[in-house]
Amino acid sequence: MTSPLTERLLPTTERALLHHVATAQTEGRTPALVAGVGREGRLVWSAVRSAADGDGQDADTQYRIGSITKTFTAVLVMRLRDEGLLDLEDPLDKHLPDTGVGEVTIAQLLGHSAGLGAETPAPWWERSPAALRPGLADVLGEEPGKHPVGRRFHYSNPGYTLLGSLVEAVRGEPWEEVLEREVLRPLGLERTGVRPVAPYAEGWAVHPWADALLPEPVEDLGVMAPAGQLWSTVGDLCRFGSFLAEGDEQVLSAASVREMAAPAAPMEAGEWGSTYGLGLQVFQIDGRTLIGHFGSLPGFVAGLLVSPGDGVVAAALANATSGPQPWAVTAELVRIVAEAEPRIPAPWRPLPEVDPELLALTGTWYWGTKPYGLRLHPEREVELQPLNDYGRGAQFAARADGTWIGRNGYYAGETLRVARGDDGSVRHLDLASFVFTREPYELDAGVPGGVDPEGWRGLAL
Repeated sequence: MTSPLTERLLPTTERALLHHVATAQTEGRTPALVAGVGREGRLVWSAVRSAADGDGQDADTQYRIGSITKTFTAVLVMRLRDEGLLDLEDPLDKHLPDTGVGEVTIAQLLGHSAGLGAETPAPWWERSPAALRPGLADVLGEEPGKHPVGRRFHYSNPGYTLLGSLVEAVRGEPWEEVLEREVLRPLGLERTGVRPVAPYAEGWAVHPWADALLPEPVEDLGVMAPAGQLWSTVGDLCRFGSFLAEGDEQVLSAASVREMAAPAAPMEAGEWGSTYGLGLQVFQIDGRTLIGHFGSLPGFVAGLLVSPGDGVVAAALANATSGPQPWAVTAELVRIVAEAEPRIPAPWRPLPEVDPELLALTGTWYWGTKPYGLRLHPEREVELQPLNDYGRGAQFAARADGTWIGRNGYYAGETLRVARGDDGSVRHLDLASFVFTREPYELDAGVPGGVDPEGWRGLAL
């Protein structure tokens, strides 16, 4: 059940949000800007600032969302992985042969590290008919590789075109039909699709030196659709953002959406305030980790940002080619809500049951002389953290064989296990070959290199 505290925002918060959106519309010189904020899967606030009073736009008005489409395509690919139909380390050729770039992996395409070009060969694909690029060869061109494969992040629209074709090859159906059945319908995104359905906004170019408008063409992207075709609303995007924060077993698990948000591509110096996961942009802004994506097409800019730690989603859509910066608009919307109305923590509850053997493992352990605390969490998860100001800690998920696997930090993917003596008693904890003992350098606990049998001593000077 949704808490009454999440059903609407405080008037002061709403006033601050409206001021920010109004300022962005004015300074960004855009015919219209619609924005929304979501919490706990619900749209809790939205507003429209428009050059035309009473034009009827609201949170249900469609705009083109450009490259936010890539996140939807990435979700489809992750579903195929979770079903066992492909592996992210598979070369593209294994599932989609004869592209000419089949040595790149699916993961590299998702994270923009496949070395492919940013755009298609001329003419500018966003403002020209899709009939000029009927196939993948027309999208990739004669020299598709621009960088060594896997060595650096280089944003690639053709790369996501390949991923859309991959989905079609594995599913045996058009990308848009798979998207509708497997993502849009289960998540209730009824106002998101490949073509506009009224009410929708018209796209404009705004003259840089005069308050004058020029209508932008609306082209169907054809084979490029998986890279940027979709239309959506701030209401639908806020619902989609909540899914990206928490997952939905109908579509993709929480573990898989967390994997999408993990940095996947090497960045250049100067870009370390942001990175890219598997279909998601990742930012550090105002001390928060924000995930999402931004997009643009002629006549439109769009932004979606999620702060999983705060439980806040923000979306902003504008109908101007060079409108307000969507990352700045959405990041500020998140900050306003997160700071004015911090998330109410879930109530503490005891574990439904306690395994005595697990309980016996909790408490203080030592890596050499450094103290750590082991805490038990629900679902048999454990957390190992240093008890002073520095050191490497992590959370660990339980595995069926009685070991744990690291979920974050330095020990992500590493195994934690209990080492036992011949009589079954606990000798030590083994974590990626490091030995944790109940006492500092405990005698007979299996510390590598052994422990001096004379034990601890003083030093007479």
